[in-house]
Amino acid sequence: MPTLAALYCYPVKGCRGIALAETLLDARGILHDREFLIVDHQDRFLTQRATPALALLETALAPEGLILRSPAGTELVVPWQTSRSVPRTVTIWQDTVVADDLGDEPAAWLNAVLGQPCRLVRVGEASERPMPARRVPPGFPGEAAPARQVAFPDAYPLLVISEESLDELNGRLDGPPLPMNRFRPNLVVTGCRHPYEEDDWKVYRVGATTLWSVKPCERCIVVTTDQRTLVRSQEPLRTLGGYRRSPEGGVIFGQNVIHERPGDCLRVGDWVQVIA
Repeated sequence: MPTLAALYCYPVKGCRGIALAETLLDARGILHDREFLIVDHQDRFLTQRATPALALLETALAPEGLILRSPAGTELVVPWQTSRSVPRTVTIWQDTVVADDLGDEPAAWLNAVLGQPCRLVRVGEASERPMPARRVPPGFPGEAAPARQVAFPDAYPLLVISEESLDELNGRLDGPPLPMNRFRPNLVVTGCRHPYEEDDWKVYRVGATTLWSVKPCERCIVVTTDQRTLVRSQEPLRTLGGYRRSPEGGVIFGQNVIHERPGDCLRVGDWVQVIA
């Protein structure tokens, strides 16, 4: 039976993730995952697509708040509780969200590190970003409506990839094997009977948490970016494009999923039980 091999949280969209031993799920996904967002001078979201240097910003979750560390070793602490935040309307893809602007100090720190005007915002009490009905899988229970909210991921709360799928891809590459961090999953499972078995799971439990698959994850230029050197190459998009495409033509790797209940807990080592 497959098990949960690793858990990852990405507190700031586009920045480096954190490995967790266990985590709670809130209405939007893993607690603190993509809770923060960096926006440009037009209040549009930044990602590694156009700003690969985000990958070099380390994140940590501490009792006092979110910690950001630059490659030069400078550090920014963003308190969990702050009286300085003000509402700010930001754009992520086609969605407009009222977020909490976290003030001039984080903005100045990020400006210096990234070399461009930007601001740090956070999901706030006024933030609403529901998943459109077309993104909710058929049969998803109506009482699970709170879990249909998302924070600042591209579209879905959780991304699942198996170790077997990455091993199979690496076996096809001419160059060195790629680490899992190229694909920025939340849940990594192991013990699958074959690569891409996670594509076949429609409804399944990880521990006591019920997950519903929504659609394969279409990959972009971010997966070609070395997360430590920022060097970009044609892989793995070139290889994946030869055998892993959606009906619409997108290159796919990993599964987007949503969770049924806020309040559940995920733990590394949890069993994966397929329901449908």
